[in-house]
Amino acid sequence: MPNEDKYQKLAEFRQKAVEGDAARIEKQHEKGKLTARERLDILFDDGTFHELDQMVVHRCHDFGMQERKPFGDGVIAGYGLIEGRLTYAFAQDFTAFGGTLSRAHGEKICKVMDLALKNGAPMVGLNDSGGARIQEGVDSLAAYAEVFLRNTLASGVVPQISAIMGPCAGGAVYSPAVTDFAFMVDGTSHMFLTGPDVIKTVMNEDVTFEELGGARVHASKSGVCHVVAGDEFECLREIRRLLQFFPQNNMEDPPVRASNDDPARMDGELDEIVPESPNKPYDMKEIIKRAVDDGDFFETHADFAPNHVTGFARFGGQPVGIVAHQPAVLAGCLDIDSSAKSARMIRFCDCFNLPVVTFSDVPGFLPGTDQEWRGVIKHGAMLLYAYAEATVPKVHVITRKSYGGAYAVTSNRHMRGDIVYAWPTAEIAVMGAEGAVQILYRRELKEAEDAGALADKLVAEFRDKFADPYTAAGLGYVDEVIMPRETRPKVISALKMLDHKRDHNPPKKHGNIPL
Repeated sequence: MPNEDKYQKLAEFRQKAVEGDAARIEKQHEKGKLTARERLDILFDDGTFHELDQMVVHRCHDFGMQERKPFGDGVIAGYGLIEGRLTYAFAQDFTAFGGTLSRAHGEKICKVMDLALKNGAPMVGLNDSGGARIQEGVDSLAAYAEVFLRNTLASGVVPQISAIMGPCAGGAVYSPAVTDFAFMVDGTSHMFLTGPDVIKTVMNEDVTFEELGGARVHASKSGVCHVVAGDEFECLREIRRLLQFFPQNNMEDPPVRASNDDPARMDGELDEIVPESPNKPYDMKEIIKRAVDDGDFFETHADFAPNHVTGFARFGGQPVGIVAHQPAVLAGCLDIDSSAKSARMIRFCDCFNLPVVTFSDVPGFLPGTDQEWRGVIKHGAMLLYAYAEATVPKVHVITRKSYGGAYAVTSNRHMRGDIVYAWPTAEIAVMGAEGAVQILYRRELKEAEDAGALADKLVAEFRDKFADPYTAAGLGYVDEVIMPRETRPKVISALKMLDHKRDHNPPKKHGNIPL
C-alpha cells in the first residue's frame, strides 16, 4: 500500500493520544473520578464527539519539561451533539500535568470557544485542574486571561455551562464564575482562590478543602454553584437535561416540544394550598410542580437563598424561567442573596428569549442591621433593574402577599410586566394589616383602654377593606383574579398570546446595574 508507513504513524499517534497514562488513569479512578474522555462520552450523544487539536503539545523547555510532552497537553476539546444539537466542550485531563493550564492548553480551549461563538452553539467546560502551570510563568496567566475574555464576549450570546469535576483553584475559578451555570460534584469538587495552606499561613485559620470550597459550601453559602450532583454521571446527565430548555444562541427561540400534559388541565388541589391564616407557611414548589408540564421543574440554586425559588420548566411545551417567593422559608422575604439570585435568573432568561413566570407571596424585605449594612438596598435595586430591563414575556401570579417595596420591585404592570394574575387569596397593599394599623391608628391605640382589642378590630377592618386583589384589579394593575385551579391554562394562554411580543430598551452601550 502506498504511504503505509505514514498511515501507520498516524494510527500510532492517535492510539498514543487516546490511551493516555494507564497508571495515572487508575489513580483518577481510585479517587472516584472519571477521565476526561469518559466524561465527554457521557456528555455527548453516542459517537458524535469530534476532537480537535488532539496532538497539540506544550512549548515549554524549562525545568525538564522538554522531556514530557504528552499529546493533548492536559485538555480535550471539540464538538458534538447533545440531544441532537450542536454543542462545543472542553474537558481538562487531570492525568496529564494535573490538568494545569499552559499556553497551548489555553489555546485549545479558546479555539473551541471561538467556534462556539461564531457558530452560535452552547459551550460546556469540564474543569479538573491544579491551576496555572507554574513552569510556564506569565504565559500561563496570559492563557487564562484569553479564556476569561472569551467567556465575557460569549456571555449573553451562547449559553455557557461549567462543571467542576475536581480541583479548580486560583485564577481558574473565574471562568466558571463568569459562565451562566456552574455544576459541582459532592465530595470530589473544590473551588477556591487561596487554598487551606495559604489561609493557615496568612490568616491562621484551620480549614479543610471541603469546608473551604466543597460543593455544598458553594451551593449554600457563596452561591457560586447552581447545581450539586451526587456523582459525575448525575452531573453530566443534568447538564444534558438543562441544555434542553435553552435555545442555541441569543438569536433563536427556546425549543418548544410536544407535551402530553393537557394545556387546559386544572388542578383542584391548588384551591386548598394557601392556608386561611395569612401567617401560615406553605410550599411554593408544590404550586409550581402542579402548574407546569408533567410536574417537571429543573431547580437551580436550590440550597442558596431558599426563600426564593428559581429554575426552568415548560408550559404547554414552551420553556420558561421561573422566579418565585418561598413562604416556607423566611416567609418568602426578599433579602440580599435572594435578590441577587433572582436577578441573575431573570437576566439569563432575557438574554436567551425565555419568558419569565413569577409566583409571588412576599411580605417585604428582610429587616435588620446586617441586611442594611451589607447593602440590601443595592441588591434589591438589582432585582428591580433586572425585571424592568427584561423585554421577554413576563407573566406574574400573585398567590398571597405582595406588600410594599417587594411589590414594586417584582414583575408588575409598572415594570413592563405583561400579564398579572392574582388568586382570591392575594393581599396587595403597602404593608400588612398589623403594621398599617400601628401607624395609621397610633394615637387611638395609645389612648385606648384595651389597646389589644381595638388593634384586633382595626386589623380585621383593614384586612377586609385593603388586603385583597380587588382594589388593584379595579385600577387595572391586576389583569384578572383567577381561581388557583385555573393557573396552568391561564399562564399557557398568556404565553401563547405573548409569543410574538416585541419590546425594546433605549439605545445604549449597556446599562449600569447596581453591582
